[in-house]
Amino acid sequence: MRAPFRLMGGVLVATLLTQVTACGSIFYPDRRGQIDGKIDPAIAVLDAVGLLFYVIPGLIAFAVDFTTGAIYFEPGKTAQVAPEKLQQAIGADGQVDNHKLQAILESELGRDFPLDDPRLIQHKGSAQQLALLGLQPTI
Repeated sequence: MRAPFRLMGGVLVATLLTQVTACGSIFYPDRRGQIDGKIDPAIAVLDAVGLLFYVIPGLIAFAVDFTTGAIYFEPGKTAQVAPEKLQQAIGADGQVDNHKLQAILESELGRDFPLDDPRLIQHKGSAQQLALLGLQPTI
């Protein structure tokens, strides 16, 4: 009779220990130490999964992520480039040079964007967007 209780107790302890170490702290240890910011929805959903299985460990996961700050996005990380810098990639005819655009994005954001990927979906800008950049739409 004693062995099944020990086995169940061991499984319960292992489950609780895995839930106590919250998802944000596991996946993004470099985010620890933040006080506030924009909440990362992926981490919040993963912590909420803990609530579905076990309420107390799920609450502990949220508490750990909030107190360590691992649930927040990193401050200063944006994916925005000033339109003035992007103008360099637009030719006189209003067409975008993908190689220049890729070089600008890599230098500004520090990431590689494969603009020659066949899965890439390109949308045409509106006349208002072109006017904001000081361009005339070609028809």
